[in-house]
Amino acid sequence: MDNKTQVANAIAAVLGDQLSFDDIIVKIEVPKTSDLGDLAFPTFMLAKTMHKAPQQIAAGIVEEINKDGFEKVVAMGPYVNFFLDKQVVGANILNEVLSAGADYGNNEDGNHGNVPIDMSSPNIAKPMSMGHLRSTVIGNALANILTKNGYNPIKINHLGDWGTQFGKLMVAYKMWGSEEAVKKDPINTLVKYYVRFHEEAKEKPEMDDEGRAWFKKLEDGDAEAQELWKWFRDESLKEFLTLYDELEITFDSFNGEAFYNDKMDAVIDTLNEKQLLVESQGAQIVDLEKYNLPVAMIKRTDGATLYMTRDLAAAIYRKNEYNFVKSLYVVGGEQREHFQQMKAILKEMGYAWSDDIEHIPFGLITVDGKKLSTRSGRIILLQDVLDDAVKLAGQQIEEKNPDLANKEQVAREVGIGAVVFHDLKNERLNNFDFSLAEVVRFEGDTGPYVQYSHARAQSILRKAGNPDLAGVDLKISDEAAWDTLKALADFPATVRRALRDREPSIIAKYALNLSRAYNKYYANSKILTDDTEKPARLALVKSVATVLAESLRLLGVHAPNEM
Repeated sequence: MDNKTQVANAIAAVLGDQLSFDDIIVKIEVPKTSDLGDLAFPTFMLAKTMHKAPQQIAAGIVEEINKDGFEKVVAMGPYVNFFLDKQVVGANILNEVLSAGADYGNNEDGNHGNVPIDMSSPNIAKPMSMGHLRSTVIGNALANILTKNGYNPIKINHLGDWGTQFGKLMVAYKMWGSEEAVKKDPINTLVKYYVRFHEEAKEKPEMDDEGRAWFKKLEDGDAEAQELWKWFRDESLKEFLTLYDELEITFDSFNGEAFYNDKMDAVIDTLNEKQLLVESQGAQIVDLEKYNLPVAMIKRTDGATLYMTRDLAAAIYRKNEYNFVKSLYVVGGEQREHFQQMKAILKEMGYAWSDDIEHIPFGLITVDGKKLSTRSGRIILLQDVLDDAVKLAGQQIEEKNPDLANKEQVAREVGIGAVVFHDLKNERLNNFDFSLAEVVRFEGDTGPYVQYSHARAQSILRKAGNPDLAGVDLKISDEAAWDTLKALADFPATVRRALRDREPSIIAKYALNLSRAYNKYYANSKILTDDTEKPARLALVKSVATVLAESLRLLGVHAPNEM
């Protein structure tokens, strides 16, 4: 029985039918500091029905309540504050973590339901920039959190491998391209052509028409267009895979936009059958006025299909292929209206499962307050950031621990982990400005701080000879351990909350809080002193190491044993 249930049962026994168990448990709070107790129940909502002041009600509950299993129960103004039996509860927590190991916090809530996650999805022939980081690492963390909660995530890299931009790139390549230059440095060369195209098209808008015409040739199966497209795609994918290997992120599918070329006619046929398509100035649209949304264009005047047509085909394919219980799209917040339109069209088509589609939006990364953009040439390459982060981590390791074995490997884990953790500690919808020096610090609210806390715990266990802790007495009388024990106890609820809110930052903030609590305990307690409670203290250290490593793993970050 968890602590909230214990408190709710005790209150319910006093209140009888005044308030249901479910109403009681949702009202239970955690006081701001431990000296106010471990859990608290506010009595304001009872004032009307009991015709008493909340302070009186709290005092009355304390008089009647069964205090077994609690150190004490006291009234503090309108609150009933509960102090848990720290030694008993603490021993139970440690036993649970040690028994479960890395599985601590696992649950079967998802009943193995399939959840496709549309994530990362860079555009072919463009380098992966810092702008691609968020979708990639948020999607990966959500996949790990889904698995922890008993779901079966399916990570889909919906590559941007189709669209008018390829027509523009073909025009640019035919105007200024060199096969030799592209073969030597494919992505960087192609992006230069793309940026130059947009610069020159400002003065020559007819170039945009040429780009659209070349894309139409590609859609119609023109041999030259197809050959160029396949070349651009293959070269890009090689480079992307190198980066994904560095981030240690894998995908279950690389079906990009082109995969749905032969699946769009069926969508258009269904829209026609349902009499949803309307002609407007030569284009085919769906009117979404009843949803207070703008019209959605399905086919342009030249007959070319659009993102919406393709995304509808992808949504239907994923339902047929995976029979999903939820389908997540980790895509920037600026696409919110697009997904509202897509869901509305699917609903109009008669697909009730459209309600199971969720857009998971996120804010922008800026650098020096400015938005990144391929078109304008303001690109900060993700590869460069990761390389610089690894270098910076290596310099700090060299200063702090020059004799560390496998320094290069640890520098990679710390540097890349720092970039990933920094992204994920920010609430998903928030914009944030990126500064590498801040990200790779070993102190403060950073990934390296959490990794260092884990390494410190492992160091203590090594000094103690990595003892077998099976069957030891796990009671700790030192109250300085209590905040760390409570943080450990909160991990399973944190795992559920992170999924409920689709918010990896909940795990990152949890890891920071656990690290802070543990480091405070470490600074004030002699863990390796030989006395009867030494095994219990070591069990606490081992539990912290286990839960910190698992928290970092959920975020896609390594937990080195030495730093």
